[in-house]
Amino acid sequence: MSDPATLREQALSLLASGRATSRADLVETLQVAPSTVSSVVRRLLEDGVILEEGVGVSTGGRRPKILRLRHSGGVYGVAELGAGHARIGLCSTDGSLLAVEESVIDIGAGPSPVFDEVSAAFARIGPGQDLLGVGIALPGPVEYPFGRLIGPARMPGWSGYDAQSDLHDRFGVTVVVDNDAKAAAIGEHVVRQADGGDMIYVKAGTGIGGCLVSGGQIYRGGRGLSGDVTHVRVADSGERECSCGGRGCLETVASGAALARDLAGRGLPVTSTRDVISATVNADPAVVTTVRHAGRLLGVALSGLVNFLNPDRVVIGGALSSLDVYVAAARGMLYERCLASMTQSLTIEASLAGPDAALLGLAHLVRAATPQKVA
Repeated sequence: MSDPATLREQALSLLASGRATSRADLVETLQVAPSTVSSVVRRLLEDGVILEEGVGVSTGGRRPKILRLRHSGGVYGVAELGAGHARIGLCSTDGSLLAVEESVIDIGAGPSPVFDEVSAAFARIGPGQDLLGVGIALPGPVEYPFGRLIGPARMPGWSGYDAQSDLHDRFGVTVVVDNDAKAAAIGEHVVRQADGGDMIYVKAGTGIGGCLVSGGQIYRGGRGLSGDVTHVRVADSGERECSCGGRGCLETVASGAALARDLAGRGLPVTSTRDVISATVNADPAVVTTVRHAGRLLGVALSGLVNFLNPDRVVIGGALSSLDVYVAAARGMLYERCLASMTQSLTIEASLAGPDAALLGLAHLVRAATPQKVA
């Protein structure tokens, strides 16, 4: 059975797309018990995300009450792009996620076909909804706030691309383009508002990105290109060649792509980060050992930053953050390598915002960029 958060997300997606308009529709489509759907719907009603009003056509019993999204005055379209997939959603004007879906993309195909798929997904999950603004997170260095890609190592054909202007022409609304790790760090900060404090956020997925949040603000650097931890050189890297053209970078030993490559080289049926996660969850000894080593190398790379910046917490997000062994290994190495004074009150943990961190961060950015549209 899906967890409550996943069921909530699926229910909202079905309601947003019009594929479900009642509790009965949700029961039939989600294939879960009526009591489970009632619990999800009750929570959505309490949160004010949906309305239950009017009645539909009876199919033999009582006429069902119609469910609809409360936010019908317009939505923000948000999308986080990866090397082979995109997480695409719609947000209300208060920044709440209404619907999310995953799409398969090939970032190497170039901007036009990738954004064609994003556009189609917006229309698919929110037919008839007016887009008030668009936020896009890209897996490469973005010159913020101009939305221009600067030398992305794993995005052939994108360097120098003015994504923000192109998307503005495409959608005709305010557009915000940011790096995926920075967008996710903002989303994590929004979720953790009550916690406060300075945070190093690391997005560990197919690649690795990072970001510092200090005083509630993203530290962006002179051109908005800060946080490039993926190309920090680490010991025990084997001097492997990196996508940036250098050798010995963190990406070559601690990313999902590196893990998939290493395990496939040993003859294991692993071709993607998702395969790595599945094999780790299934407790394959060779995979667990490799993932633990990768987590330790991440900790090595982060230890210098912790000693230098003295943050209140280190948060590991991205797909690999779902693996306890990876997070625990990074935590152990940070305690081993950092000064005791730096770790005495340091919290090191997995993301609370989870896979929607970047979408929540983009909603926050778009909302700030279009204040006249906020209800």
